[in-house]
Amino acid sequence: MTTVAVPPIPTAPGALPLLGHAIPLLRDNLAFVTSLRDHGPAVGIQLQPGRTTVVVNEPALIRTMLVDLAPELDKGRFFEKMGQVFGGDSLVTAAGADHVRKRRQLQPAFRRDEIAQYVGLMREQATHVSGNWRPGQTLDVREAMVKLSLDMVIATVFSSGVDERAFDRLRRDLTVIMSGVGARIMLPDWVERLPLAANRRFNESRTALRAVIGTAVRDLRASGRGTGGVLSMLLRARDQETGQPLGEHQICSEVITLAVGGTETTASVLAWVLYELARNPDVDERLRAELGDVLGDRPVAFEDIPRLTYLHDVITEALRLHHTGWLVTRRTLGSVRLGDWRIPAGTELAYCQHALHRDAALFPDPLRFDPDRWRDTAWREGLPDGAFLPFGAGKHKCIGDHFAMTEMATAIATLIRMWRLRLAPGRSVRPEARATVRPSTLMMTAQQVNAGSC
Repeated sequence: MTTVAVPPIPTAPGALPLLGHAIPLLRDNLAFVTSLRDHGPAVGIQLQPGRTTVVVNEPALIRTMLVDLAPELDKGRFFEKMGQVFGGDSLVTAAGADHVRKRRQLQPAFRRDEIAQYVGLMREQATHVSGNWRPGQTLDVREAMVKLSLDMVIATVFSSGVDERAFDRLRRDLTVIMSGVGARIMLPDWVERLPLAANRRFNESRTALRAVIGTAVRDLRASGRGTGGVLSMLLRARDQETGQPLGEHQICSEVITLAVGGTETTASVLAWVLYELARNPDVDERLRAELGDVLGDRPVAFEDIPRLTYLHDVITEALRLHHTGWLVTRRTLGSVRLGDWRIPAGTELAYCQHALHRDAALFPDPLRFDPDRWRDTAWREGLPDGAFLPFGAGKHKCIGDHFAMTEMATAIATLIRMWRLRLAPGRSVRPEARATVRPSTLMMTAQQVNAGSC
């Protein structure tokens, strides 16, 4: 009996000494990573000179990586770079038993009854932010959604006001940090040690962000009062092994994680939903009709969210077509089997949700925004495991998935009953990938909705 040799994992062309694939990544990282699907179920690239990152393209192999091999993998390069922001003691950057312990500490903040208490705060912030818009005003919609998302994070995490100067600093620092992380993922490690202005801004913003959060933590702890927000819950939490309260550094790390995740990704998805509603008036009208049927004249409440099924499909389709993840990584702790290949210890693995969700072999007419595709039960159930991963999979699946869906549903249900946003003429909008994928400048004109017109 003869053994058939398995071809090695191919390597993408274009790597350079010292730079690896940094040039095509810097030129157009989304186009480059998407093109990797043409090389088969797995392909190697170089993010570090001389070291291969295996980009996994096939759904079954992605599922194997995220679920079956999870105990044998560390978080990898993307999370190491994010760890420069979050701190090494946050849930997102933790691995193994440490991750399990931290996840249990945070899980109470994302229970159904806790999320139910946050909806009123989310709705209040959406009403407040959009209440400052004016008919005919041209808005930078992504920036408006960043402000709204940060407002909602502050309301639900702190359950109290953050003074205006600190709020503005948070917004500026988050923008600098997320742009910096995106660059650091693509560039060799030695670049971030150079005396560059971008490195200086990144380090200054990271220090300032932790200082603002640290002050809020110390102030709340010193006051001795509970606020009902996530921060108050973290202050009450105890380490399961020692019984001791969480340290200030870890609390800051977890709050920064929530601030980044709840601002950067949520803002982008909200902006894309508003963009697609403007481009697809039939979807827009159908969604408004559902809101009118379910809500009547009253504001959205937590109990309404499960009944807003078309809204759920709209958000799900935005998470498919405009997913914010472009290079999510893992690292092998030992030698592992991935499909037909034996992957050595210390190898970086990665996958791209943005490209995966636009694969025509998985999603018919993939560039069309079509919420109704999620109502085709036979098609949906026929999707292979690992084909649609809006919040990841396995033990590292996003802990805040239900929180995020509730937040986005509450925001959209509130905003579009007050406003229609029209695309400004002559503007092109494209996805751009930094730490996450987001729309390029998205300018839209606000048109007020007459009371009762929904």
